[in-house]
Amino acid sequence: MKRIIFAIAVIACSVAASAQRNATRISACTGVLYERGWDATVAVEHEGQGHNAWEFFANGYLKWEECEVHKRVCARSFWYSYRTYCFGAAWKPCVARGRNHYGCMRLGGSLGSDTHEVIGGIHAGYEHSYALPHGWFLYGQIKTDMVINGKDFFRTGIAVGVKFNVN
Repeated sequence: MKRIIFAIAVIACSVAASAQRNATRISACTGVLYERGWDATVAVEHEGQGHNAWEFFANGYLKWEECEVHKRVCARSFWYSYRTYCFGAAWKPCVARGRNHYGCMRLGGSLGSDTHEVIGGIHAGYEHSYALPHGWFLYGQIKTDMVINGKDFFRTGIAVGVKFNVN
């Protein structure tokens, strides 16, 4: 009887463990960055064993200024002050695990443009994901970007987003 219970437990654990491997997710997040920046990212994440993942992303960034005419932030000074977009990849090794949540470091690089010249980015940060029903995740990021050849070299801030399973 003990062998049968042990065999059932081993099979149940292996089925549960395989459900966590090789998941592909699509994510979208938005947040604010220092100084006067807004960031939006869309990504495809392929998770391997133990919540370690590769992420391939597209990112857009706006930096707004105060309008010289109106002496405040207006629609033109928000949308057209300084904009960048980039495409990149990030390695996300898992550093914290819990029952319905996990945390990953986010280390990556990107290449893009600020509509005038080519820029490059080095990305580092921490991402914490919370499992929701039906394969959805809510996550938050603390992110730091170093932009080479851009108007602002150092960006740091927070972002919040959602992920959902594709397979």
